[in-house]
Amino acid sequence: MKICNIVGARPQIIKAAALSRAIKEIYNSQIQDIIIHTGQHYDINMSDVFFNEMGIPTPTENLGIGSASHSIQTARMIEKIEEILLKYKPHVVVLYGDTNSTLAASISAIKMNIPVAHIEAGLRSFNKKMPEEINRIVCDHSSTLLFSPTITGLRNLQNEGFHLDSLPPYTADNPAVYLSGDIMYDNSIFYRDKAVKLSNVIERLELKDKKFILTTIHRNTNTDEPERLKEIIEKMNAIATSTNYTVVFPIHPRTKKLIKEFDLTFLLKNIKVIEPLSFFDMIVMENAASLILTDSGGVQKEAYFYHKPCIIMRKETEWIEILQAGAGALEPQTIDEFTALVQRFINNPPSKFPAYFGDGQTAKFICEKLLLFNKYQS
Repeated sequence: MKICNIVGARPQIIKAAALSRAIKEIYNSQIQDIIIHTGQHYDINMSDVFFNEMGIPTPTENLGIGSASHSIQTARMIEKIEEILLKYKPHVVVLYGDTNSTLAASISAIKMNIPVAHIEAGLRSFNKKMPEEINRIVCDHSSTLLFSPTITGLRNLQNEGFHLDSLPPYTADNPAVYLSGDIMYDNSIFYRDKAVKLSNVIERLELKDKKFILTTIHRNTNTDEPERLKEIIEKMNAIATSTNYTVVFPIHPRTKKLIKEFDLTFLLKNIKVIEPLSFFDMIVMENAASLILTDSGGVQKEAYFYHKPCIIMRKETEWIEILQAGAGALEPQTIDEFTALVQRFINNPPSKFPAYFGDGQTAKFICEKLLLFNKYQS
């Protein structure tokens, strides 16, 4: 069976690592894994370092798309991905999450009648102002195999008309829907001990014996409007000055560019701004942090996997299980409410983290279902 594993951004590279590892270790004689990198994340700190650290095979092709507006970037990807699919003729295109790479590949594949397998299907923020929401909806409705990480995702798909008991043969009009568990949880288990042994990031950043709060901000709803970006930085500043905790901010290249463009750099004086972290460094930092602030879906879950409280810097989240467990909360509106929530999480961290995200065997489950699908199609 020949699959095209299409990735473009840090979270997708991480998820693909789990699938590629399962294929290499268990299914190497049954599945040919062709990795295509769109180049959506082209900075070495956001892309190449993850392939190197995680032992993922070098991408068979790198499309080198780079940065552009959402529409232009997506259009360029559609054109290039069509060429790739014509070249390799995969049995299935495997996609992850909700990036422009996912949207572009799902459109290219379904127009060429190539089945799509969507990992992280069914997630919804119910906010279509988010580009990610449009991307994941289009991908789900273009897919033949949908792998939902949570029961909530299954319910969302059911509410949109998907049948959970479809029988083969499967098509985009009669897709198979599975509760698979979360593929990121596979990696959190596999790489944690290795990261602790290999990363010296705590010493390198002079954080040994220091308490710190880890922050990541990158979504366009938080970065593209000067007032909103200023509000977030002021909230980070407030906790940096009102607590004895260091606020560590690995800065996304695009966020860095916009902070400079909006003339907000002066607000960062109390915040420890650093370059984007490698995968292993990020794991170690998440494990050592007292609290995590993020607008990233992946980092929200990593916080949960490592039993860390998390403030989600958004008005909504796809991962409502984190809120239900009391392990995280949405960002309060005022600075006073925000700092009070920070103090509450620091002084009384959550103690219960139910197993909402599976058993760490998601990649194996997905491979088995891909092979079963291929059998039905033969």
